Amino acid sequence: MTQLEFNHAVQTQYKPLRGYAMKLVQDVEDANDLVQETMLKAFKNKNKFAEGTNLKGWLYVMMKNIFINNYRRMVNSNIFSDDTENQYYINSLNNSGKNGAESRLALNDIHHAIDQLSENLKRPFLLSYEGYKYEEIANSLRIPLGTVKIRIHNARQKLQKTLLGYGREHGLLKNMQA
Repeated sequence: MTQLEFNHAVQTQYKPLRGYAMKLVQDVEDANDLVQETMLKAFKNKNKFAEGTNLKGWLYVMMKNIFINNYRRMVNSNIFSDDTENQYYINSLNNSGKNGAESRLALNDIHHAIDQLSENLKRPFLLSYEGYKYEEIANSLRIPLGTVKIRIHNARQKLQKTLLGYGREHGLLKNMQA
């Protein structure tokens, strides 16, 4: 396949790639960036594409990997964690424009909400938040994969309920309904 044929074949995958990108990022601008980054990487790596294989599948895997790498970069740049027991510095490097006192109050409430989780919910939740895959968490805690998924889901629900109350109490969710 010539470079021109390859470029054309990749460009014909724009719409399916954009749909997949929207499922991943759920934001139009981010989806466009993800598609553009994927297509650029595909053009640069034409020599790695095995002719006769599924181009669409190759592009989807490439996009998924770019998405995961971007997510990890974002998580690593926005979170500072400390090994000190019960210290979770969630997004403490960007305080969303709030003054320092407000940010500390919100952060304290987040820490408190996490601390209120039972140990069975807290450990899988924190490992998931740190980027571990469900399978890795299951192996580490020696519990079934389904149990990990349920515990993380339940932890998120409890935190959401607790933090929605905080948001309403502090006037942060005036236009939202639960």
